[in-house]
Amino acid sequence: MTGKKIRQLLRDTAYSRTGGSAEELKCAEYIKEQCRELGAEAEIVPFKVDMAEVKKAELYIDGEKVACRGYLCCGSGEVEAELYYLRNTDGYSLAECRGKIVMIDGYLGYWVYHDILDNGAVGFITYDGDANYSDYDIDRRELRSYVSQGNKILGVNINAKSAIKIINSRAKTAKIVIEQDEFEGESRNVVAELKGETDEVIAFTAHYDSTFLSQGAYDNMSGSIGILAALEYFVKNPHRYTLRFIWCGSEERGLLGSKAYTASLSDEELKKIVLNINLDMIGCIMGKFIACCSCEDKMVHYIDYAAKEFGFGIAVEQGVYSSDSTPFADKGVPSLSFARLAPHNTATIHNSYDTAKVMSAEQMQRDIAFINFFAERMANSKRCPVGREIPENVRKKLDYYLFREREKK
Repeated sequence: MTGKKIRQLLRDTAYSRTGGSAEELKCAEYIKEQCRELGAEAEIVPFKVDMAEVKKAELYIDGEKVACRGYLCCGSGEVEAELYYLRNTDGYSLAECRGKIVMIDGYLGYWVYHDILDNGAVGFITYDGDANYSDYDIDRRELRSYVSQGNKILGVNINAKSAIKIINSRAKTAKIVIEQDEFEGESRNVVAELKGETDEVIAFTAHYDSTFLSQGAYDNMSGSIGILAALEYFVKNPHRYTLRFIWCGSEERGLLGSKAYTASLSDEELKKIVLNINLDMIGCIMGKFIACCSCEDKMVHYIDYAAKEFGFGIAVEQGVYSSDSTPFADKGVPSLSFARLAPHNTATIHNSYDTAKVMSAEQMQRDIAFINFFAERMANSKRCPVGREIPENVRKKLDYYLFREREKK
C-alpha cells in the first residue's frame, strides 16, 4: 500500500465513529467499498448493542454547576449527597462510600464499580483529560451493561481541572441530575474472505470504531488500514489457508464486535480458525513495536526469530492484550496482537489529540511489510505451526481480564 493511499484513508476517516452511531455505519460502508476496489467482496454484519441518548446531565457541587457529561446507560433521575473522593481502595476507604457520591480516579472499572456499589455509594463522578492541557474536553462515557449487571447508579464525567478545583475547594455536597432514553441499537462488523486451498481459516482483525472525542487515526484506523493492506497483498499473492478479514465495531465499548462475532460461530466453525492476527495501533511516528501472544510460548520465539530474519525491531511476550484478539483466545483460538506503542507524550488515545498528526505513512508501510511477511508464512504453511491449546497461564489472565476472577494485588 502506497504512502499516498495511507494518507488518503486517514483523511477520509478523520471523524469520530463511536460504536452504534451513524458515523460508524458510514465508516463500515467506506471499508466495504475499499475491499471492493481491491477485488474482494465484503459484508456488513450488524449486531445488537445497548444505546442511550442523554437529554440532560447536570452536576452541582455545593450548589455551583460544573460542566459534565452524563454516563450513557446509567439510568435517569436525581441524587444529592455528601461528596467523597475515593483516594484508595482499601477496606477502610471503601467503607466511607456509604450514602455518598463518590469521585473516582481514572476509568470506572468493573471491580471499582462493584466495590463502591457494595459499599453503599449512591452516585459517582469520574474525570479525564489532563490538568496540564489548556482544553476542557470531557469524554462521553458509558456504564457498560456487563459492568453494571443491571445495578445502576447515576454518574457523570468531568474534566481533570474541574476535579482538582472541586477537591482543592474542600467541597461538601454533590448533586447529579440525568435524563436519558435507553434503547437497543446496532453496531456492525465488516467481513471479507479470500478462499484458500483449505477451509481452515486465519482471521485478521482490527477495530474501526473510535471514542467520542477522537478521530481514532492511531486507535485504530491504523490497524484497520493494516488489515486492508494485508487483504491487498493476499488478493495478489497465493495463500494455502482461507483468509478472513474482520473490521470490528464497538471495540471501544468493551470488545463488543469481536465478542459478537465469536459468539455467532458454532464450535465447528471456531475449530476451523487456526490463528487470529489482530492489529491495534500501528504506524505512529514514535514508539516501539510489540507482539502479545495469547497462545503457546513457542509463538513468542517464532515471531522474535521472524523479526530478526526480516530485520525488524520488536518486543514479544505471552499474555492478554486489551483488544479484539482476546475474545478469540477466550474461545480457544490461538491469537496475537501487533501494535506500535508510543510514549504518552508523543501520541495519546481516546481524546481529541488522536489525529493523523501522530501518524507516519512511512512507518506504517514498514510495520505492514513485517506483518505481511509473518502472515505470508502462516498463510502458506503446510500446517499452522502454533498449537491449538491456550496455555493455563494465559487462561488465567483471560479470567482476570474478562472479570470472571479478581486478581489479587
